[in-house]
Amino acid sequence: MLRMDESIFDLVSRHPEIADIMVELGFRDIAKPGMLQTAGRFMTLSKGAKLKKIDVGAIKQTFLQHGFDLTE
Repeated sequence: MLRMDESIFDLVSRHPEIADIMVELGFRDIAKPGMLQTAGRFMTLSKGAKLKKIDVGAIKQTFLQHGFDLTE
């Protein structure tokens, strides 16, 4: 089970395919060189959703479609 309050760096370190899911959702900056190593260390899915104005329900649904259970 993945948590919305985990750092994106930690999530992608454990499950590299999450980076592609995040790009699909609109978190395109995560694909930029160095972003995962810098901002990804303190940015969480919750913070990113607020920043990018992406619905948390849509994030959960997309992760579920890719086989990940996401909890707040």
